Amino acid sequence: MKETILNIIQLVLAIVLILTVLLQQKGSGLSGIFGGSGNIYSTKRGLDKILHYITIATAAIFFIVSLVRLVIQ
Repeated sequence: MKETILNIIQLVLAIVLILTVLLQQKGSGLSGIFGGSGNIYSTKRGLDKILHYITIATAAIFFIVSLVRLVIQ
C-alpha cells in the first residue's frame, strides 16, 4: 500500500517537474546551438521567478520521495 501511494506521488511529481521545466523559456530551441540566443544576464521577475522556485521545490520533493522509496524497498 505504501509503495503504491509513493509510486503515484512520484509519478505526479515527475509530470509537474517536466511541465515546470518546459514552461521556462530561457533560450529555448535549437537556436542556442547555432548562436541564435544572446547570453544576456537578466534577473527573474514575477511569474518566471515563481516558476523557478516551484521547479526547485518540486525537484527537491521528488528527490526525497525517491530516497524514501529506496529505503522502504
